Amino acid sequence: MRDVECTAFLQWALPRLDRHWPGYRKVRRIVCKRLGRRLRALGLAGLDAYRTRLLEHEEEWAELDALCGIPISCFYRDRGVFDALEREVLPALGEAAASRGSLEAWSAGCACGDEPYTLAMLWAVRLQARRPRLALRIVATDVDEQLLARAREGVFSPSSLKELPDDLRAAGFERADGRWRVREPLRRVEFLRQDLREAMPRGPFDLILCRNVLLTYYAPPLRERLIERVVERLRPGGALVVGIHETIPAEIRGMEAWPGARAVYRRTRAA
Repeated sequence: MRDVECTAFLQWALPRLDRHWPGYRKVRRIVCKRLGRRLRALGLAGLDAYRTRLLEHEEEWAELDALCGIPISCFYRDRGVFDALEREVLPALGEAAASRGSLEAWSAGCACGDEPYTLAMLWAVRLQARRPRLALRIVATDVDEQLLARAREGVFSPSSLKELPDDLRAAGFERADGRWRVREPLRRVEFLRQDLREAMPRGPFDLILCRNVLLTYYAPPLRERLIERVVERLRPGGALVVGIHETIPAEIRGMEAWPGARAVYRRTRAA
């Protein structure tokens, strides 16, 4: 399958799935490789034949949609974001949550669990001592059950940890047959299978990480509806973290940039 052929196909198909082609431009080869496997499984000669199948078999659109998830992640991805969470955001959220005894966080589109486990390690190693009576509860969701199974297992290759600071790696992992396993106390993340287009945790949450999911890969009308539903699950004063190249739509009211923290928004108390 040539890249130009796959690109043309995606530009035709993605809008029909309420997905946003520009978000896929740099990662299209991931989807194209999956498409190639799907064509071989169906015994189809090429994308023209697959397009015909989509038009004649409505159920195939769900199969194609499943091929379009992009599970790119690693521990401590976008270091500056986690630095800001440690320095600015989590201390403020912890102060606000102290009287409740629990800080509630949601990682949306968690893939293999790198992000929620990073958050758990950051809190346990660098912040918990400041508020020893405050527990961090993390809910993590993804649509792909295979990825969630790997997340629950909590075993990762060394390459996934290359951005993780040494103190978090030492405290957060133990060796397991040449790989790294998240230590038991840090694996108390609640992993749930949810398609954000259909269901979300109820909340309310103090912190929501929704990075490179809704705002990159879904078409504008859908992304605005979904991000509004995400924001509704934030407590007043809570923080929403998006991708470093993402911006929440101007139509979403009651949100302001968190001072000193890139890609982080705060729900205003007036919202």
